[in-house]
Amino acid sequence: MGRWLKPDVYPLIGAMSLVTGMCAFQLVRNVLLNPDVRISKSNRQSAVLENAEEGEKYSQHAFRRFVSAHRPEVFPAINRFFSESGSK
Repeated sequence: MGRWLKPDVYPLIGAMSLVTGMCAFQLVRNVLLNPDVRISKSNRQSAVLENAEEGEKYSQHAFRRFVSAHRPEVFPAINRFFSESGSK
């Protein structure tokens, strides 16, 4: 096994492991939390579910609320430094 696994391949293995983990996380999140996914038979019998509040809770999760409260800047301190120093 040692001759097949070269150190040059470690970054590729790390990147592929990260991407595979992200995909698995999203799939599990959708199956367990998405209001449109119906696993149990009792939920599948109704064609349209009245679950607007559950859908709102799913789409407006904590991370999205956190990001929406901040300005879309990469380096806010640097932006403030250069924008405020020129106006003086």
